[in-house]
Amino acid sequence: MAIFSVYVVNKAGGLIYQLDSYAPRAEAEKTFSYPLDLLLKLHDERVLVAFGQRDGIRVGHAVLAINGMDVNGKYTADGKEVLEYLGNPANYPVSIRFGRPRLTSNEKLMLASMFHSLFAIGSQLSAEQGSSGIEMLETDTFKLHCYQTLTGIKFVVLADPRQAGINSLLRKIYEIYSDFALKNPFFSLEMPIRCELFDQNLKLALEVAEKAGTFGPGS
Repeated sequence: MAIFSVYVVNKAGGLIYQLDSYAPRAEAEKTFSYPLDLLLKLHDERVLVAFGQRDGIRVGHAVLAINGMDVNGKYTADGKEVLEYLGNPANYPVSIRFGRPRLTSNEKLMLASMFHSLFAIGSQLSAEQGSSGIEMLETDTFKLHCYQTLTGIKFVVLADPRQAGINSLLRKIYEIYSDFALKNPFFSLEMPIRCELFDQNLKLALEVAEKAGTFGPGS
């Protein structure tokens, strides 16, 4: 079982915290000689495989690392342009890790805002007044669970469909937020959460949830 991500969205739809707990992506790493037998192209500031599939590498996969060094968009961590680097025969043999493209910070902000809007639409579509809004969305690979507090803060967890105890986990995250974010004198409501104790206790709660699947009754 696995918990993939945690999002905290303020009442205005702004993303104030996000944590990737587990990356359920298939990655493939291989050493290549020159010339590279895959066609790579730049798309949305990422270097993607445009043609050629082999050894678990698929069209649409992104370059995630070169020689063990992470790639951020179209640049390596030390500032080298990926396509330029891979176009130089002197840099071969080279080890490249491919996988599904990772969400950028801007994309996460946009998705949080979109979910906030969908949540509001879900409430308005209800035939009864006082609808809770979207509490769960299900796909074949993950479930999205949402808990909204009385003050409008949304806690969103993406998890394996078989993961148990998510309702208890959501309330535990709210408890951690109350204890370590709201009581932090340097924290401002509706603003990004930057608190080491919040991070530590949230990660611990996720570990407990993944292993035990529950925090007690009502999970």
